[in-house]
Amino acid sequence: MIKDFREFLLRGNVVDLAVAVVIGAAFGAVVTALVSDFITPLIAAIGGQPDFSALDFTINDSTFRYGHFLNQLISFVVIAAVVFFFVVVPVNKLMERRKTERPADPTTKDCPRCLSSVPLGATRCAFCTSELSPA
Repeated sequence: MIKDFREFLLRGNVVDLAVAVVIGAAFGAVVTALVSDFITPLIAAIGGQPDFSALDFTINDSTFRYGHFLNQLISFVVIAAVVFFFVVVPVNKLMERRKTERPADPTTKDCPRCLSSVPLGATRCAFCTSELSPA
């Protein structure tokens, strides 16, 4: 049983997942620091108030702290924007540049009369029986 457990742990996808979780946590800390140390003070410089956590209202002795929710909502939107513009877009552009596959050669052509797809080597359309030019 220990041998099976060791094989399970050393399987490629388990190790890859563990590395992804650790890297993701570290990256999350970097993005959170970026938001709290740079983006939030920038919002404060423009808007005047960097922290909304003191905003609340009370109904029947129940306090609703909507300011904390606003802080978290702004942080989420800013983190999502940072991840999108600084990670997703550059990685997509890099992957697009590295793409080496040629587009696949077409295997069909369209009939000029009925616009049906027919094989490239066909001399007659299977749908309207009109004569087709060679490929």
